[in-house]
Amino acid sequence: MALGLKDIAAEAILIAGGGCAILLQVAHPAVGRGVAEHSDFASRPLDRLHATLTYVYAVAYGTAADVSEVRRRVNLAHAAVHGAAEAERPAYDAYRPDLQLWVAATLYRTAVDVHQRVFGPLDDASADRIYREYAVIGTALQVPADAWPSDRAAFTAYWDAMLPTLRTDTATRRVARDLLSARNAPLWLRACMPLARLITVALLPQSVRAAYGLRLTARNARRFRRRMHVLAALYPLLPRGIRFAPRNLLLRRLQTGATVQRAAARASRK
Repeated sequence: MALGLKDIAAEAILIAGGGCAILLQVAHPAVGRGVAEHSDFASRPLDRLHATLTYVYAVAYGTAADVSEVRRRVNLAHAAVHGAAEAERPAYDAYRPDLQLWVAATLYRTAVDVHQRVFGPLDDASADRIYREYAVIGTALQVPADAWPSDRAAFTAYWDAMLPTLRTDTATRRVARDLLSARNAPLWLRACMPLARLITVALLPQSVRAAYGLRLTARNARRFRRRMHVLAALYPLLPRGIRFAPRNLLLRRLQTGATVQRAAARASRK
């Protein structure tokens, strides 16, 4: 039976592609300006990751109430993320469907890339089904259903057309430095950063890597291949309780937070 979104989205190993996805998003001039002016990776390195994961898990696995809650949270966070064009800097608005489409595209591309490196190539039926179902990551917000490229070939054409438009500036390169240094992150995360930086740099398309001033040396490319080989051998052997732990934790937090908020709202009306 063909795999679908629900079969892969809970895998914790997909988080390994998170840094790559964020840097791809930030390399879009309008997305990058919005992130640079409204996000703070230096002091809150996990905020965007937690918000994105919670959104993806709720859309893929949650109840209608969960989806409604994450949509409310994302739309609330996006409300202030807008700005007019300034000199050579583009206007941006987090509600723009084309920007949300690019964000969803980076999440799909990196998730499938990491999944195939760990579990092996997807058969055509699974690849097609996962692609179709990933559309909901964008369409649950402001992306029209017909904006998601019609099939994988159309997505490849869209992706290839987008890559030459990506670029960085001083502000977005600072975002990248903050993300990859994680100076104020918890100790456990800082301990993981050498591997996270290696994976992020290796997964980036060469043109985007160069735009950030990052290099993948031959030695590091070999290190990346060895580490992915080890992950591919060991990760699938882990119990699902471990592999799906981030999904389970973040969905519980979402549901608990929503319950507390509803109780507080009822109390305030009394």
